[in-house]
Amino acid sequence: MSEEKKRIKINADVFWAQLDKVNDMSNKYQVNLCNLSDGAAAALESMGLSIQEGTDKKADMGKYITCKSNKPIRAFDTDGEELHTLIGNKSRCKALVSTYEWTYKNKKGSSPSLMKLVITDLIEFAGGGDMDGDEDAL
Repeated sequence: MSEEKKRIKINADVFWAQLDKVNDMSNKYQVNLCNLSDGAAAALESMGLSIQEGTDKKADMGKYITCKSNKPIRAFDTDGEELHTLIGNKSRCKALVSTYEWTYKNKKGSSPSLMKLVITDLIEFAGGGDMDGDEDAL
C-alpha cells in the first residue's frame, strides 16, 4: 500500500509567474511562492524541501520556494474560475503544495509540487517592455 503524500496549504506572494510560458533557464513552467511565514517555511522543510531566502535583488521575496512543472500551471480566482491573465509580482495566493522525489545524474532530492494555486489578491502584470530610453543610454 502506498503512503499518501503530505500536502500543506500556504499563503504566499507570487513572484515571476510563468504559468503558460516556459522559463528560458529551467525549460519548465514555474512560479515562486514568496514571503512565506516562519510556520509555512517550517512545514515545507519538514516535508524535505529546501527554503530559499531572498537577498540583494530578491530581498522583497523573503523566504520562498520555486514550483516547476512540465505542463502549464493553472491558477484560479477565489470563485474557482480559471484565470487567463498574466499574474504580476506581489499578487497574493493560497497554494496547496506537496512534494515529488527525483533522481538525476547520481543525485536525488525532493522538490515542491504545486497541487493548486488560488490567487486571492490579483495584481495584473502590465508589461513594461519599452526599451527605447535604455537603448539611447547605451
